[in-house]
Amino acid sequence: MPVAPLPKVRSELVATSRRLHALGWVANHDGNISLRLTGKRLLITPTAYSKADVDDASLIIVDLDGKVLEGRKKPFSELELHLAAYRARPEIEVVLHAHPPCATAFGLAGLELSPVAMPELVVSLGDRIPTLQRAMPKTPEAVKGVEAAAAQFDAMLLGGNGALTLGADLSQALLRMELVEHYAKILTAARQLGPIAPLPPGDVAKLLEARKKAGLGPRKP
Repeated sequence: MPVAPLPKVRSELVATSRRLHALGWVANHDGNISLRLTGKRLLITPTAYSKADVDDASLIIVDLDGKVLEGRKKPFSELELHLAAYRARPEIEVVLHAHPPCATAFGLAGLELSPVAMPELVVSLGDRIPTLQRAMPKTPEAVKGVEAAAAQFDAMLLGGNGALTLGADLSQALLRMELVEHYAKILTAARQLGPIAPLPPGDVAKLLEARKKAGLGPRKP
């Protein structure tokens, strides 16, 4: 659970929200952020708010059923996707959903960010960033898809609905979103130049071991 005092956590969530907008990864009312608190509660951004306008007064605290405990605004409609990720990964503290343009384009086209061809990607995110089948956000299909993917991966593309990253804190979740978008841009450029060779399986295995030693990735029961 977050060790920082609640006012500091709230301030950090506001800063992250505004960062998403400044980076151009959200527009209009796109995107949402949730952060796990003690007592089976989540601190979340509100619905129908530009991420540039989120402030401390607009934040909401909900329980793990989505019921509002504190705050005057309404929860975002995709909260069920966040709750699915938390169910799958009891150790994660943050779920971040945004629409970074290049990565979102891959999801719209039904493509994965593949091949995995850079060592940094494997250490930070694993050997795959899955693209989930297109589904309306509140449907059982969407919720089940996120829950299944979150159990195995720290980042995923939602077909037609941007990207989702998980993290131990706000900084890690944001950095993972940054890497997803950065790699999408690299793949887009590289595909115009020629074929892209994936990392050899032996190298991937070594990188995954380094990832495990660094304490990254899903915790196995």
